[in-house]
Amino acid sequence: QCPGIETLCLDLADWEAVEAAVGAAGPFELLVNNAAGAELQPFLEVTRSALQRSLDVNFGAVLHVSQIVARQMIAQGLPGAIVNVSSQASKRALRDHAVYCSTKSALDMLSKVMAMELGPHKIRVNTVNPTVVMTDMGRINWSDPQKSAAMINRIPLGKFAEVDDVVNSILFLLSDKSAMTTGSSLMVDGGFLVS
Repeated sequence: QCPGIETLCLDLADWEAVEAAVGAAGPFELLVNNAAGAELQPFLEVTRSALQRSLDVNFGAVLHVSQIVARQMIAQGLPGAIVNVSSQASKRALRDHAVYCSTKSALDMLSKVMAMELGPHKIRVNTVNPTVVMTDMGRINWSDPQKSAAMINRIPLGKFAEVDDVVNSILFLLSDKSAMTTGSSLMVDGGFLVS
């Protein structure tokens, strides 16, 4: 649907493969880090393997891909924008989300450090922090009406986000319309955090 966009299918935990593929694909002006996984487990049942997978994808992959792209931007003298897709779960504890909440909180802080260090190179870095989004993953984890009702009741707008709600926020942060915005988190949560 989008001419000029080439898709790379990679295991983001394989740093060497990512380095080779992304390194050869530039130059870049924009980057959206959207890969994530949510393995929901009660705190007392969190497994090492679930923790490692979540750290590799939700945090490590963002750091690594952003390094590759930012180095290219700097080497080419290009200004740029990076948007990291975080979550409302980075700001508020959710039952059975110990690992997910923690990796998304780490992502928010990584984004702030990136904004501080990359700003002098004219590279802006922000996050979007959506509520539950009606993706395949969102439907799997929030299909139980009892579980979803408790969350929706805390959202003043009374619904979960659709994909376009998040995409439009990302497009704003990538665009020149947000030229003075860096190091910020744009909540796309229907007011969840104010309730």
